[in-house]
Formats: sequence, structure tokens, C-alpha cells
Amino acid sequence: MEQITIKNQCLRLNVLSYGAIIQGLTLISGNQEPVELVVGLEDPEAYKEDEKSLGACVGRFAGRISGGGFMLDGTFYELYAEEGIHLHGGKKGFGKREWEILEITEGEEPSVCLGYSSKHLEEGYPGNLKCRVTYTLKDCGLEILHTATTDRSTVVNLTNHSYFRLDNENSVAHYKLQLNCPAYLDTDTKLIPTGKLKEVRGSRFDFLQPRPIGQVKLDTPFVTDRTSKYVAILNSEQSGIRMTVQTNQPALVIYRPENLTAICFETQVYPDAPNQPDFPSAVLRPGEIYENRTLFRFER
Repeated sequence: MEQITIKNQCLRLNVLSYGAIIQGLTLISGNQEPVELVVGLEDPEAYKEDEKSLGACVGRFAGRISGGGFMLDGTFYELYAEEGIHLHGGKKGFGKREWEILEITEGEEPSVCLGYSSKHLEEGYPGNLKCRVTYTLKDCGLEILHTATTDRSTVVNLTNHSYFRLDNENSVAHYKLQLNCPAYLDTDTKLIPTGKLKEVRGSRFDFLQPRPIGQVKLDTPFVTDRTSKYVAILNSEQSGIRMTVQTNQPALVIYRPENLTAICFETQVYPDAPNQPDFPSAVLRPGEIYENRTLFRFER
């Protein structure tokens, strides 16, 4: 397992080759005290026992797939499932694999690129999938670019699973959240989408205007408005730190764990897309390039 550190005048990023994990992201701008922006583990080896996907690249399919698998081009591909639910790529998804460090660049926009090749039928998925994730520091922003190609038709949904913190308080209830997301996916008791989209306006998920998160439970797929510059804005008045999220993805899954003072912003396609024909497709075919480009920017 290798550890890479890159930094600019604003941010310092620590990345592990194991799981392409973001181990640390530190705001170092100005003369103020550095602020750690993500939850991480000091001992890299501890990530091998982590069950929260802390900072990991999640795949081959982030989120949930129902029915124990999916049908693609007339063939059913069986996936590992617990109570009928396949989660975050299976028993040993991409966050539990050793990635290869392909390139490290310095300069005004330092970056690190890692690669992983997932073999045909690894965890049940078809196709030999070649993946790359590139982390680039752009001023006070972290851009995460996931790309992938395949030699046969498959499904792909990659995301980063960092848990963000903007201050040292013991709750995120006071964080103000704004979402440029007009709808959310209705889900059942197992958090599988029912296929229905519901308007956020007037619901408990109405963050169209900034307001404190309060006691709202979040493990929720939102439909992004890709005409808006930001899909999400989060800020803490305690620290004065503001985080914005930009993405080219159709969904933003926001996860607020009960036992961790932090919040996830998972940019991706809709959960269970392989089994929902009315959802945007997660299918990747030979000759195509999968791309998830997301920018997290910080100000204080």
C-alpha cells in the first residue's frame, strides 16, 4: 500500500493506493489553523477493516442493485446480495482493491492518477473494465474524475465516498444545506428506488433554499439540476467554511450516518438503474468512455 501527498497553496490531499482512498483533505489556506475536511484513519492498514467505505472509490456499481443482479442484453448477471440487495460493488468492491499509481504531477494544479483493471465477471459483472481516478487540486477545489472503458457491455457507476466535516462540532445539524435538486427518488424500506420521482418542494427534503439540516435523516438519492452551477452548497457558520459541489452526474446521494459526525455527497447515476428501464442508463458499451467529473470547492 502506497501513500501519496499533493498540495497547493490552499489544500493538502493524502491518497492511498488501496481503494484509491482519500485519507485526508486539509484546508491550509491563509494564516488560519488548518482544518481537516474529511473523516480519515491515521493507520493506512486500518482501512482493510473499515466497513464505512471511508474516502474510497466505490464500484463497480455505487449504491444498491435489487433482485440479486440484473439483466443485460438477454443475460442475467448474478451479484452478491444480502437480503436481495447488492451494495457498493459486492463483497470486495473497488474500495477494497489495490490500485496502481499511474501518474503524479506537480505545479499549479497538482494531481495524482490511479488505475485499476476489473476482470470479466469479477463480483459477477461482465466485461474487462479499465478504470482510472484522477484527483486534481484546482485552487481551493478538489476535482475527482472517474473514467472507464470496457471490452463488452456492462454497467458502471463509480463515485467517491468521502465523509465531509466543516468544523469540530459533534453534530452536522447546524450545517446549512442548499440543494439545486428539484426531485428525489422515492425508496422502499430497503432504500431501493420504487421508480417514482417526487418533488422536493414542501417535503422534508426541501433544501431549495439554504436551511439547517436539523434532524432530517438522509440516505437519499436526489435528482440533480445540471443547468445549475452547483448541485449542493454546504456551510458551517461556526467555522465559516463553505463547500460547493459541481458534477456532470444525474443523481446526488446524500448520506448522513447515525454514528459519524459527517456527511457524504455521492455523485452518481440513479441507484438500481440496471433494473429500472425508465432511469438514465448505467450501461457502458465497447468504444464508449464512462466519465464522472465532480468538483468539491471550499471557501472560508
